[in-house]
Amino acid sequence: MQIKKLSVLAKTRYLTLYDAIYTNKKGTEKHWSIASRKNKETLENQYFNNVEDAVDAVVIVGLHRPTKSLVIIKQFRLPVNSYIYELPAGLIDPNETIENTLKRELKEETGLNITEIINDGSHNKLYLSPGMTDESVALVYCLCDGELSQEFLEEDEDITPMLVNKEKAIEILNGNIRLDIKCFLILSTFAQGKLDDKF
Repeated sequence: MQIKKLSVLAKTRYLTLYDAIYTNKKGTEKHWSIASRKNKETLENQYFNNVEDAVDAVVIVGLHRPTKSLVIIKQFRLPVNSYIYELPAGLIDPNETIENTLKRELKEETGLNITEIINDGSHNKLYLSPGMTDESVALVYCLCDGELSQEFLEEDEDITPMLVNKEKAIEILNGNIRLDIKCFLILSTFAQGKLDDKF
């Protein structure tokens, strides 16, 4: 399979929708729609010149050491028109490091402070929905402390930060609530005690 040509279908501030003309394994030419945060030049360099793509965002596995809790958020997401439980996360700004994004986003979304980065995620690039988008994240584990706060949120962010113990994690997992897949997997791992050695 090989992409032959890329055309812009629609463009917004944060996303561009591309039409990719490709040949499948039988040599038949077809079309695929791709949503990306990257501009056309960057994407073409990746597809046609083998330029390595940069990670788009960080997803934070925050472990609140004083309470031995996992940090999660409940956020209103327009595409699902509802609140959904997630891990704190955020886009990496141009020329920003993973570590700087981590500190900025955790503070903004939860009010908490990083005390130690256990794994900065720089060795992994994880794709969120590769059938639709090239968006990738670094999954970062860290220890944090402080008090939860909503005072640093941006105007369009409707977020409630939470510190979740194992009992609450099990309650969320067994409840009839909307969960981001990353949050589901980390909550499951946490509830099984598999993150205890990180505190």
